[in-house]
Amino acid sequence: MKKLILTLLIGAFVMGSTFAKTAVVYFSATGTTERMAKNAASAMGADIFEIEPIHKYTSADLNWNDRKSLTSIECNDPKSRPAIAHPIDISAYDTVILCYPIWWAYAPKIMYTFTESQNWSGKNLITLCTSGGSGLGRSGSDLAKYAKGAAFKGGKDFTRGSGDDVKKYIEGLK
Repeated sequence: MKKLILTLLIGAFVMGSTFAKTAVVYFSATGTTERMAKNAASAMGADIFEIEPIHKYTSADLNWNDRKSLTSIECNDPKSRPAIAHPIDISAYDTVILCYPIWWAYAPKIMYTFTESQNWSGKNLITLCTSGGSGLGRSGSDLAKYAKGAAFKGGKDFTRGSGDDVKKYIEGLK
C-alpha cells in the first residue's frame, strides 16, 4: 500500500510539474513579443525572463526603411552583439523557450548575445517568434547553432495564437 501511495504521489508530482523546469526568455522592442511570451509562460506555469538591452530601441532605431537605423546596422553586421542590461541565469532549467520578433528575416542580434552567453549543455531549446510577415524562417535553427550542447526541438511563429496554443505546441515537442 505504501508503494502504491508513493507511486501515485510521484506520478502526480511529475504530471503537475511538466513545465516546472521551463523558462521563457524573451526580447521585445514594441510589446508584441512580450504579450506572446507572457501568455505562453502563464499558460505553462513557466518562469519568465526579459532580455533587456542596455540601449533601449527608439522608433527611429527600429525604422527598417532607414539603412542607417540602429537595427538595420545590427542586422547587416554578422558580428553585432548588442549588450544586455541584466544577466539571466538559465542553469536551473531543463527547457528554455526563446521568444523574439523577426527583424529582416532573422532573430535580433541581442538574441545571439544571450544565446552565446549561456551554458546549454543538456537543455532543450525551443524558439518562438512574432513577425510582421516573414515568419520563423531559419531563425530558430540559426540560434540553435550558438546554443552549444542544447537539443533544438523546433520553433514556430506565434504572432497570432493564444498561450494555450503555445502550450499545446510545446507539449507536442517534449
